[in-house]
Amino acid sequence: MNQILNPPLTSCPVCDQTLAVTRLGCEGCGTTIEGRFAPGPFAGLSPQQLAFVAAFVRREGKLSHLEAELGLSYPTLRSRLQEVIRAMDLPRAAPDRPAEPAASAATRRRDILDALETGSINAEEAIDLLRESEA
Repeated sequence: MNQILNPPLTSCPVCDQTLAVTRLGCEGCGTTIEGRFAPGPFAGLSPQQLAFVAAFVRREGKLSHLEAELGLSYPTLRSRLQEVIRAMDLPRAAPDRPAEPAASAATRRRDILDALETGSINAEEAIDLLRESEA
């Protein structure tokens, strides 16, 4: 059975300390391996964040394609991607994209402010997105 029924726990439900993976078992042959195993970078993501990552990968990282699939605005998608990056505790990458034309940057800022006005994103997310668009 390759299907995971429940997402793995990452913190103790009693004391909230980080849980360690200490046992792995094969459902096919019954082999059990004990030790301390790293859970991997995706273990701390919520089910919603994992679904977003799967859609992001399926669309080859193209947020413009995700807009139609998920029915979300570009600023909302950027915000969700930033949430995943923060949850995975990844270092922020230096921008390697060419500068946007002024009209495109202005459109991006307007989209962010529209998303804030409609409640698609909160003020903190809007600030993060506006700072990114300036970088």
